[in-house]
Amino acid sequence: MPTAILTGQPVPGSSIEGDLRSLGFDVRLAAGGADTEALLAEVPAQDRVAVVDARFVGHLHALRLGLTDPRFPLAAIPGALTAQAAGRPALARALARENGAGGGTAVAVDSLADRVVTGLDADGEGVHRPELGSLVAEVPADPQARNEARQAVASVDDEAVRLRSAVKARDGFFTTYCISPYSRYLARWCARRGLTPNQVTTASLITALIAAGCAVTGTRGGFVAAGVLLIASFVLDCTDGQLARYSLQYSTLGAWLDATFDRIKEYAYYAGLALGAAKGGDDVWALALGAMILQTCRHVVDFSFNEANHDATANTSPTAALSDRLDSVGWTVWVRRMIVLPIGERWAMIAVLTAATTPRITFYALLAGCAFAATYTTAGRVLRSVTRRARRTDRAAQALADLTDSGPLAQGPARVLRGRGGHLAPLSAAVGLVLVVAGSWLWGPGWWTVLMAGAYVLASAEAVSRPLKGALDWLVPPLFRAGEYLTVLILAAKSEVNGALPAAFGLVSAVAYHHYDTVYRIRGNAGAPPAWLVRAVGGQEGRTLLVAVLAALLTATQFTVALTVLAVAVALVVLVESIRFWVSAGAPAVHDEGEPA
Repeated sequence: MPTAILTGQPVPGSSIEGDLRSLGFDVRLAAGGADTEALLAEVPAQDRVAVVDARFVGHLHALRLGLTDPRFPLAAIPGALTAQAAGRPALARALARENGAGGGTAVAVDSLADRVVTGLDADGEGVHRPELGSLVAEVPADPQARNEARQAVASVDDEAVRLRSAVKARDGFFTTYCISPYSRYLARWCARRGLTPNQVTTASLITALIAAGCAVTGTRGGFVAAGVLLIASFVLDCTDGQLARYSLQYSTLGAWLDATFDRIKEYAYYAGLALGAAKGGDDVWALALGAMILQTCRHVVDFSFNEANHDATANTSPTAALSDRLDSVGWTVWVRRMIVLPIGERWAMIAVLTAATTPRITFYALLAGCAFAATYTTAGRVLRSVTRRARRTDRAAQALADLTDSGPLAQGPARVLRGRGGHLAPLSAAVGLVLVVAGSWLWGPGWWTVLMAGAYVLASAEAVSRPLKGALDWLVPPLFRAGEYLTVLILAAKSEVNGALPAAFGLVSAVAYHHYDTVYRIRGNAGAPPAWLVRAVGGQEGRTLLVAVLAALLTATQFTVALTVLAVAVALVVLVESIRFWVSAGAPAVHDEGEPA
């Protein structure tokens, strides 16, 4: 159980002790700094501990934000601070120094908690301070100030603030105006019944899989039910994050489940639509796989650009300044958020078109909308990159190198090429992409395509032969994704046998999961997956060459079987390692809540 040490003289009529107990703290009283230090030493090292001034006046939710958020080792609000196990040594040192300097005597106009926080800041410990907004949190110095603070508390409804803060500050138009106005109340309902965000996330996944199952029926009633259930799944998808923010139930596992399940839900729904269309005699597997490839490439553009630029110095450009000016005009913000077709708008479109039209029309609209969005966002980022004079860090270059997913076939020649001649990584990656995709398209399964795949391997090696610090080097990972995925799609389509495209869909799904997993690890500052895993699954260039060789060597039916076996093998390897990592103690803290488009 977490422990709260209440310091100083208790104030008659104060609710602070009851508030702390309602938040799950075991409350202990300390007269001053020496008593606080002694009580701190008695609390087990693995337990959370809080130091709170007995004169504190503020909202219960301010205390909740300051003292119970699991994401930060050290956190503070005026008059209160908290330390989890990782922050306990720093707190003990700061408190000991405070007692040695001041004798542990309470000062009427000052707070022990605030003095300790000042010491922690001086030590560079990085104390988190939550945004309180209109919430009150202060330590009044006299009765008049206390009365004013209590009036300020009474004038603000902290439950209303808590509900508002449960919703993301930045979200899409559909989510903001059509989902969040009521999903926040669903989140509160879940919190009051003891449901966890992970349970709601799982319910969202199950709902989406049922929606995909309804689409598989291929009937109009099934398509209508699928559209309705897809929207219901998205409501739950919004609710789980709002529940986490409402009740501060953040967890590493929850962040991973939320991010991973979103991809599983959407791509499983694509497969359901393709199966449903097949029952009506329409083969749309190529469209389904194309939609998944386009969406995945969009995401890796987002990830690569952000990783390349989030810690770059001199990171400004005229294009970025224009974007900021456009954002200052209210309506343009929503238009620009909608045209990139974020998850809310995209799922709403898919749901409506599923219910009202056919899977083929749904995929045509999805491909057209995502292609426009990808062109818009990528063009804007290219303009920003070529007009800014940013210096990218070694960390950014390493993140991009990890995102390339280069295996031994590329890394070996890359070591030979390193330091020789000029270097333009995106051009090398683009040339390799054109060669392997054009070869697959022109010659299909055959040895000319294998030759082009070999050239793709060499181009990939050249692209990663030097640190990716160029202005446009963030384009290399998405170019690699497009090269690998499109090769699988085209060769499967060229085989012209039943089952080849579904098998290709399975293989790309397994590989895409591996690439998303890499992104989430990098976001959590945990680095890339282990090198043995990349070698075990061949690297992106190795898989591309292998698929080309299998297509040339095997009959169409045998090639379909080989794709299926390869999909199962990759899925097993990456899933076992991913699950092992994310449930381990070494998994990173909760990654950011930015949802890719």
